[in-house]
Amino acid sequence: MTDIDDYRAGFLEEPGYLDYGRVGPISRAVQGELHATADIFARARFGSLASLAHEDERVRAAASALTGFPADRIAFQPSTSQALMQVMFGLTGKVLLSPAEFPALPFAAQRAAEALHVLEPVWLGTAHGKVTPSELREQLTDDVVAVAVSLVDSRTGYVADLDGIRQVIGDRLLIVDAIQGFGVVDAPWEVVDVLATGGQKWVRAGWGTGFLALSERALGALTPVFSGWVGTDVAEPYDMLVPPAHAARAFTVSHPDRVAQACLAAALEEIAAVGVPAINAAVAEGVARVLELCDEFSIYVASSRAVNERAGIVVLEPEPEALTRLTASLFNHGITATTRGGAVRLSVHAATSEETLGMLRGAFTSYGSAY
Repeated sequence: MTDIDDYRAGFLEEPGYLDYGRVGPISRAVQGELHATADIFARARFGSLASLAHEDERVRAAASALTGFPADRIAFQPSTSQALMQVMFGLTGKVLLSPAEFPALPFAAQRAAEALHVLEPVWLGTAHGKVTPSELREQLTDDVVAVAVSLVDSRTGYVADLDGIRQVIGDRLLIVDAIQGFGVVDAPWEVVDVLATGGQKWVRAGWGTGFLALSERALGALTPVFSGWVGTDVAEPYDMLVPPAHAARAFTVSHPDRVAQACLAAALEEIAAVGVPAINAAVAEGVARVLELCDEFSIYVASSRAVNERAGIVVLEPEPEALTRLTASLFNHGITATTRGGAVRLSVHAATSEETLGMLRGAFTSYGSAY
């Protein structure tokens, strides 16, 4: 095991960065992997390129260690969105989901419904975008075959109660868009049928990295619509057309980016070495510090304060006329954050430093003194 201080040493970003919910700068381990594999790819020494083929097995093993899904039920994907497209185009029946989810989910469901006419989105009504077991219970009907939800809501920072949702939906498929929290939320993956995530946010693996993990029930229920020649049980299916494999690789089209696989594997191995619970505790400590600053300067926090309902996201909602002043103060003090829909989203990771918190205090001070 690696201790949390060693993990924190892998953060390379400049002070003031509070935007992991948008993109997480790659870690030191990933940077090293990127340089090493790119060098192999560039030089192409005799026999060296064949070694990159092992990155697929490596990344699936790393994802398996973190999620508990068997490696053969995990397939590398270039993004969460593409993984969700694979799932929704392969699903038949009604799927219950909130239209307020991050667009990757509702777009995938709607596009599949329009194209194939075998999936029907059923739009869940929510209070401020938070999908809860009680809301699902009230709106669930017998003909719904699947429920789709984000692990962490991108706008509110709310962490879904996956255990509670599973208890409510019974043996229906539970589809989870996990990117907004994977690697920092200690989630019960054993209750999930479909886990789609990317590595460019909290995992800090960079763009073009992600994976899709499927339960045995999901493998039986989903049709691999976009299944290429690499998604079979035949290594090189020349001069033959063979059916998709009964494995997650059926939901792939072609060979993946081996460099991206190496980067994601390195990031996942780094997380596994320290453990998600330790990372989660460090994130919670940082979020608590940010909340204290918000309270000190009387800045309204719209996201949940309950530890079990929050991950690394803190959402600030100043009065509409004060939003520009707040975003300007953050910008002027070197704070990188996301402003969207009348709110400011601060994203805290495990290595958010005292210097960053000091810069945030300076921004809040300027904001408060500008009245």
